[in-house]
Amino acid sequence: MSLLCSQVYAVDASDIAFQAMEIVRENELSDKVVVLHGRIEDVDIEEKVDVIISEWMGYMLLYESMLGSVIFARDKWLKPGGLILPSHASLYMAPVTNSQRYHDSIYFWRDVYGIKMSSMMPLAKLCAFMEPSVETISGENVLTWPAVVAQVDCYTIQAQKLETITAAFKFTSMLQGVT
Repeated sequence: MSLLCSQVYAVDASDIAFQAMEIVRENELSDKVVVLHGRIEDVDIEEKVDVIISEWMGYMLLYESMLGSVIFARDKWLKPGGLILPSHASLYMAPVTNSQRYHDSIYFWRDVYGIKMSSMMPLAKLCAFMEPSVETISGENVLTWPAVVAQVDCYTIQAQKLETITAAFKFTSMLQGVT
């Protein structure tokens, strides 16, 4: 990428930025590539840019994402008509079943190392699935086709829009007896 650009600013808050600096030096690209160690919100870039490239997507697209940082960079440094990559994203959702996880999270409380703790099960049901969980789900656990519940246009989205994403949706299960 840097071979086709007149100037590249690479920004990373993690220590991988130091390895990137070494790679730039190794390849004699210091005149074209400037690696900045820090958050995009804290670095200083003296000029507007033509392109912003970021791997901003988090789990379930927006959970722990860096899209807010892309919005900041876009509003501060992107030239009019500039390019953002990726420019658009879609969030899909589908109902799933995972009896093993349910069993591990809820029925675990029936007998904890020989101690009856069934009274914890109602609380466990309330708490077990309140926080996002990053897991691998096999195809047989997906109950129906996914639906798009949100669209992201990186050129126009505003940071406050990321605070709450709401969508109306209805699914019909492909499994008989499940709706």
